Amino acid sequence: MNANDANAASGMAVEDECKLKFLELKSKRNYRYIIFKIEEQQVIVDKVGSPDASYEDFTNSLPSNECRYAVYDFDFTTDENCQKSKIFFIAWAPDTSKVRAKMVYASSKDRFKRELDGIQVELQATDPSEMSFDIIKARAI
Repeated sequence: MNANDANAASGMAVEDECKLKFLELKSKRNYRYIIFKIEEQQVIVDKVGSPDASYEDFTNSLPSNECRYAVYDFDFTTDENCQKSKIFFIAWAPDTSKVRAKMVYASSKDRFKRELDGIQVELQATDPSEMSFDIIKARAI
């Protein structure tokens, strides 16, 4: 393991664009979701979803064999008929992804999440069934 690998866990940089896009999602609701990836020891924006994107659009945007972080702005109606929304942080680490990538994403997650002020629910998923629409809805209420 070289020095850069050792730093990957503790010295992960977060590109400013990540925080700016998150603020736009949170306050202006410019996006339905944002997917982030780690590249060259920094977290960068991978993809964004328009405000009218569906949950299915979001899940289809996650790679089936690579780790990602994502935030999703989930709108729902309570039993009392109130419109609400919750911002989910999802740590996506599919079983088929490389062990090294899973370790880097797992060790950098809390630090990255702290950069995003306003996360309300956190979810860890290793396959699509662990983040189905029903699970998201149940966690939101």
